[in-house]
Amino acid sequence: MTNKPPSILETLSVNFLIKDSPAAVAIVDHNMNFISHSDVWLAEFGRGFKTIIGKSYYEVLPDIPIEFVEIFELCLRGKSDINKGRKFTHPNGRLQWLKWKINPWKQDDGSIGGLIVIMEDVTAEQRMEELLLRAEQVAQIGGWKVDLLTNKVYWTDITKAIHEVSKDYVPNLEEGINFYKEGDHRDKITQLVSEAISKGTPWDAELQVVTAKGREVWVRAIGETEFIDGKCVRMFGTIQDIDDKKKAEIEYQKTNERLLLAAEATGFGVWEFDIATQRTMWDANMFKVYDIDPEDFDSDLNFWKRMVFPEDLARMEKNVDIVIEKGGTYKDYFWVKNPKGKILYIRTHGLAVQNESGLTVRLIGTAENLTEYKNTQLQLTKTEESLQGTFENSSIGMALVGLDGQWTKVNDSICKSVGYSRDELLKLTFQDITHPEDLDKDLTLLEEVIEGKRDSYQIEKRYYHKKGHIVYVLLTVTAVKKINGDLSHFISQIVDLSSRIEAEKKLTKLLDVSSEQNNSLMNFAHIVSHNLRSHSSNLSMLTGFLEKEKSETERQNIFGMLKQASNSLNETVHHLNEVVHVKASAHEKMRNINLYETLKGVEQNICVLLKEKEATCKIAIPKKQTLRAIPAYLDSILLNLFTNSLKYSHPDRPPLIQINSEELEDKILVTFKDNGLGIDLKKHGTKLFGMYKTFHRNKDAKGIGLFITKNQIEAMNGSIEVESTVDVGTTFKLFFEKN
Repeated sequence: MTNKPPSILETLSVNFLIKDSPAAVAIVDHNMNFISHSDVWLAEFGRGFKTIIGKSYYEVLPDIPIEFVEIFELCLRGKSDINKGRKFTHPNGRLQWLKWKINPWKQDDGSIGGLIVIMEDVTAEQRMEELLLRAEQVAQIGGWKVDLLTNKVYWTDITKAIHEVSKDYVPNLEEGINFYKEGDHRDKITQLVSEAISKGTPWDAELQVVTAKGREVWVRAIGETEFIDGKCVRMFGTIQDIDDKKKAEIEYQKTNERLLLAAEATGFGVWEFDIATQRTMWDANMFKVYDIDPEDFDSDLNFWKRMVFPEDLARMEKNVDIVIEKGGTYKDYFWVKNPKGKILYIRTHGLAVQNESGLTVRLIGTAENLTEYKNTQLQLTKTEESLQGTFENSSIGMALVGLDGQWTKVNDSICKSVGYSRDELLKLTFQDITHPEDLDKDLTLLEEVIEGKRDSYQIEKRYYHKKGHIVYVLLTVTAVKKINGDLSHFISQIVDLSSRIEAEKKLTKLLDVSSEQNNSLMNFAHIVSHNLRSHSSNLSMLTGFLEKEKSETERQNIFGMLKQASNSLNETVHHLNEVVHVKASAHEKMRNINLYETLKGVEQNICVLLKEKEATCKIAIPKKQTLRAIPAYLDSILLNLFTNSLKYSHPDRPPLIQINSEELEDKILVTFKDNGLGIDLKKHGTKLFGMYKTFHRNKDAKGIGLFITKNQIEAMNGSIEVESTVDVGTTFKLFFEKN
């Protein structure tokens, strides 16, 4: 007689879940023939068989202890049997410990269809446990014994410690049993002791005792008996505190039960597809998953196919064909349109069920409605794409910055502003390209955002372009937080202000140039009167010498000096024509000039004055020494310093002029030293370079020379300093740009 197949819910749920179960699980029908099993069961108990579906349990396990026949028969009548470990001795003397849990399963009509057998061979563990127990006995761990002839009870110190009694405590059998928690625990130990005394049955049980101090403690109680002439005369055993372990097991079991309840509450639908009939069967949850009324369901496979979107159906049929051919499982996601016209997104997980010949006869699986999740995901994707488009195509520089300052994402606009490629910029932090003078302010505001004092901030700051120049930006930084409120990252918006700043600079420069041009016109007038006066004096003196000189040879020399003086005057006038334009385009007028040649030229122009004053001029300048300057300004500066040294020479000694140069890091230093009257810097230092300021009673002093000199050297991005001691002399330090 063929049994009615088990209910689809029970069979599918068990078969689907037990295949990969870590336990050795087998399902048999009423005749003890296998209908399903876990891979672990086949590996441990079905060795030598490739498949056992349809085979008898006793054929696969011919040497199973005979006691199991009686146990199976009782379970097939509706009983359940659980054993946490029992030792069997086989006819050949082999010892084997087995643990099991056997439950009947029922068919749709309520009749018992067979058994679910969970079995574990724990021989190796039990042998190890026996060794451990012996080790515990040797170590006097919780030992006890009872002499039934004298009714004397003995506890070791550790046993007394477990029960929290004093070391001089003298127990008896009744008190020992009463330490076990009233109810099931006390009833269980009473039963075990009674069976041991009457039948010699040993025990190994996990029970709770209530200590002398009122604490409930889980213990492992092990006992054996000794019989003489068929009468139990002694009991002995061990007791072990397993409170922590047992409570952990109980908590684990509770957690596992909660997980099982959660799994049942997920609402997964279970389905089955019979390959031979091409029919499908659904459980009640499947109708909820597909939002279909049960009366509208058709088990024909084509009913399901008509709901699936064509682009998904072709892929799924291909995947199913592979599973049918090779076995195993598959997962898939697909869109359907149900009879109500609703569009749903379904996730399915299928498993191939094969017969004893290895052929797939049916598929079983689960289904879940993920429509809401998918729609939310699609909406998020659209939002993300929109934000991504805004981010990438924005004319404003945009970046995502990590909490460590690392760029994590940047758009093209910011890359264009700072000159780095995306890959280059993502390897840097914002600190790496921030101008040092702006970094502290930026970091201070950022720290306030991190501390929650503000959500965002905006500043104007400077970045360094990859090529080295400054990029001016308006930076807006906004904090992005996680769901829990913690900071995630920062969004930086960067508006390039360089063009605006440059325009402002140009406007300022134009205003400065206009002002400087006005000053240049005044300066030009002073230069003309000052510089030409030196040439005029030189020419006048030469003409006077010429009139008085009688010697023809000397007259010819004077004519030569007149010619040189005339040429120098002509050159000075030529240079002065450019002076008025210098301030407007100083950098364009500056050029590389040989300092030595220029000095020698100026010296030649005033040779008569030097001769008249009996002055000595020592020029210690390298002949190839060059610097950046405006020729007219440099001539004017040197000429002014030469004539000042002669004009303000000391009456008690001939003039000595010493000129040296030194190359500094980014400047050329020229020192112009004399031994003249000197200047009282304490008295006149603050007005030394003022216009019309004089510091001696020389009738030729106009107070314009040093004013012109200072303006000229500053126009060339240089500077002038002075050191002077009255009656000792003066040293001027001139700083020029290097070429």
